[in-house]
Amino acid sequence: MLKLTFCLRRLPTLSLVEFQDYWLNKHGPLVRNLQPALGMVRYVQLHRLPGDLADGMRRVRGAPEPYDGVAELWWESEEIYRAARRNPEAREAGRKLLEDEAKFIDLARSPLWLNREQVIYAGSGS
Repeated sequence: MLKLTFCLRRLPTLSLVEFQDYWLNKHGPLVRNLQPALGMVRYVQLHRLPGDLADGMRRVRGAPEPYDGVAELWWESEEIYRAARRNPEAREAGRKLLEDEAKFIDLARSPLWLNREQVIYAGSGS
């Protein structure tokens, strides 16, 4: 599996609630509609909790402000990901997603990268 991790910071004009509402209810359905062109097998949104329960832990560690959310996108393989990137339909889907992301994500402050998971512990059910 190949995974893209996208750590999101909202535009400064949006509250956390506004950001998460747009991301879940507008952008999420757009991703779902474009999924066939993109060749993804999974898309997950991780929404930061308001009033972040981890504030104490963050302070003790001297950690920076948390991201507003994290998006995770999966492809079966690097080859499938690369093939989708060459497809004109996938490139158009990517353009539409980027255009929409600019409406709610501070793109310059939101890192993303491709990765492979290295599972250290998966629990007894895996």
